[in-house]
Amino acid sequence: MEARHEKKNKCGTICLKYLLFLFNICFWLGGGAVLAVGVWTLVDKSDYISLLNSSFYSASAYILIAAGAIVIVTGIIGCCATLREMRSLLIVYLVLLLCIFLLEIIAGVLAYINYQELDNELRQNLKLTMQQKYQQPGQESITQSVDKLQQEFKCCGSQNFSDWTDNKWIQESENLRLVPDSCCKTPSKLCGRRDHPSNIYKVEGGCIEKLENFVQSQLYILGAVGIGIAFLQLVGMMFTYCLCRNLKEDLY
Repeated sequence: MEARHEKKNKCGTICLKYLLFLFNICFWLGGGAVLAVGVWTLVDKSDYISLLNSSFYSASAYILIAAGAIVIVTGIIGCCATLREMRSLLIVYLVLLLCIFLLEIIAGVLAYINYQELDNELRQNLKLTMQQKYQQPGQESITQSVDKLQQEFKCCGSQNFSDWTDNKWIQESENLRLVPDSCCKTPSKLCGRRDHPSNIYKVEGGCIEKLENFVQSQLYILGAVGIGIAFLQLVGMMFTYCLCRNLKEDLY
């Protein structure tokens, strides 16, 4: 009877071991996805980050990269602990999972609280950035970012095309431009002289709303990835706890 009980217990331990190993692979891949999203945000969307006049978005990208790296390292620890059936290392792994889970909750709450502040900052600063820094000496990166923003999002100005009337460069321009050439549907030199809807993005609206939608969509992606990893962590913590109970103390 006792032998049958030990055999059943051993079978349960083996099942838990392979389930936890499978979880660790998924967790490791999830960490890689978080790391990739963070790097993609910094590399591909760095132009838009420079227009936000806030460190919140870039800080979020760096946090994602750090979180992804921590998750990958934690996943490796979990794999080693599972394969070697080391109870002490499994406990360390369980504590790490719990810490990461709590940090995710704190980060999520802070992101939700700061989003409205970020949105207000964006509305206040984008128009000023376009009017005061576009085509100004030493502001080449801002100029390139604004041009890229208007072309990719098919918009002109912050609220609308008339925002450019207060731009220093437009007012001082000898080429009689009404808007930058990047407002044109088919950009070419001096095309900004005509502000007809057939020539520029006049009726499509300003860039502020489209940039807000972009930032919001990025936050949704980050939130979805975070929720997915948090769910994996809960499952992993459950498997780890069960495996710890089934394993005997390590022998030294």
